[in-house]
Amino acid sequence: MRVGIYTLGCKVNTYESEYIRKCLEDNGYEIADFDSQCDVYIINTCTVTNTSDIKSRKMIRQAKRRNPNACVVAVGCFIQKQDVELPDEIDIAVGNKDKSKIVELLDEYFKNKKKINHVVPKKDLESFEDMYLNKYLSHTRAFVKVQDGCENFCSYCIIPHVRGKCRSKDLNKCLAEIEELVNNGFKEIVLTGIHTGNYGRDLGLDFATLLREIVKIKGLKRLRISSIEITELNDEVLDIIKNNTIIVDHLHIPIQAASDEVLKVMNRKYDLKYFIQKIAQIREIRPEISITTDIIVGHPHETDELFEKSLDVIKQINFAKLHVFPYSKRDGTPSAEMEQVPEEVKKRRAHVLLDLSKQLEISYMQKFLNRELEVLFERHNEQFSLGHTSNYLHVKVSGQIDSGTEKMVMLEKIEYPYVIGKIIDK
Repeated sequence: MRVGIYTLGCKVNTYESEYIRKCLEDNGYEIADFDSQCDVYIINTCTVTNTSDIKSRKMIRQAKRRNPNACVVAVGCFIQKQDVELPDEIDIAVGNKDKSKIVELLDEYFKNKKKINHVVPKKDLESFEDMYLNKYLSHTRAFVKVQDGCENFCSYCIIPHVRGKCRSKDLNKCLAEIEELVNNGFKEIVLTGIHTGNYGRDLGLDFATLLREIVKIKGLKRLRISSIEITELNDEVLDIIKNNTIIVDHLHIPIQAASDEVLKVMNRKYDLKYFIQKIAQIREIRPEISITTDIIVGHPHETDELFEKSLDVIKQINFAKLHVFPYSKRDGTPSAEMEQVPEEVKKRRAHVLLDLSKQLEISYMQKFLNRELEVLFERHNEQFSLGHTSNYLHVKVSGQIDSGTEKMVMLEKIEYPYVIGKIIDK
C-alpha cells in the first residue's frame, strides 16, 4: 500500500513523522509523495496557532478529496484538543499517545473497516513514548527527540494542554540512538523536545548531564540544540558549551516579548534584566555565537508604546534573526480572556519586526565576509550546492557537492538569504 505523510509544526513532529515512516516501511508499506494517489494519508497536525488549526483541517480534507477511498489518519496536537470537533474525513484519529502504533491501528481499520478514535485523555500523557531512529531522510542532520511535554503554562499557550506533563527519554537510549546515527554517517545531531532544556528532571537528571555524555560520542561533528529557555542556560550548561566545540555556535532562545509588562502577563519565568545579563554571559564564552529567537507580536497588553520600546530592546540584544509570530488567541488559555489587540495592528507590527529581522540577519552575515568557515553541505542541484555553518549561516556555492560533505569556504558576498562562498582547496 502507498502512504503519503504530511507534517505540520515543530521539529518534534518532524521526528515523530520520521519514526512513523520507518515503522510503515518496516512493515511493507510504500512511502509516496503526499500529493500523489495513495491508499493511506497521514497528517501529523499542529495546534499552536489558529493558522495551524486551519492548515491541519485543510490537509485532512485535501487528502480525502484526492482519494475518497483512502484511509485518512490524523495524529498529534490538533487531534489531542478535546474541544475540537474532528473532521468527518478522518478515519483514524490519534492524539499525542501511541503514534508508534500506527501500523497496528491501520491493520485494525482495514480488517474491520470502521473509524477509530484513539485519543486518550491528557492525564494519560504521563510516560515517554519511546521512538528510535537509526536513519533519516536527510543525509546530514538528524533530529533526536529527548523530551516531551511542558508545564510552564505560559498564558498564551495551548501546548501544555495537548502535550501533557514533562517526561524524558532514558539517558542510555538517547546515547545509543545518537551513537548509531553518527555511525550511520550523520554529521549533525539536533536535540529536540517540547521543553528540551527540562530534560531529565523526571529521571533525577538534568540537561547538563545529557550534554556532557553526548559530547563524548566518537565521530559526532556537530551537536545543535533546537531551542532552549534562557532560564535553563545555567552555569553548568554554559560551562559545557564553553569547553566543547562540538556544540555549534548557535542557540535559539525564545524571548517571546521584549517588555517586562508583557512578559509578566504572559507568565514567562524571567524579566528583561535577567535575559539581557544571560545573553551577555553567553557571548563572553562564545563571542561570535548566533543567537536567534521567537517573538510574539500583538499579545494582550502590548500597547504601541511598549511595542516601540520592544524594538529598542531587540536591537540592544542584537539577535541574529527573529522568528515572528502574531499572537493567536487560543481558547482555554488565560490570554484568550484578556482584551485583544486588533488584527490590523498585529499585522502592522509583525511587518516591522520582519523588516528588523532582515536587517539583523544581514548585519550578522557581514561579520563573516572575507573569512573561511567550515560548511556542512546538505543538498545541491546542477548549478549550486547549499549548506550551513556551525553558526547557521546558509551558504551557497557553485558546483555540485555531495550531501554530508564538509568543506572550508571563503565567504565572499551576501545574496540574502544566502552567503555566497567559494570552496577553499586544501
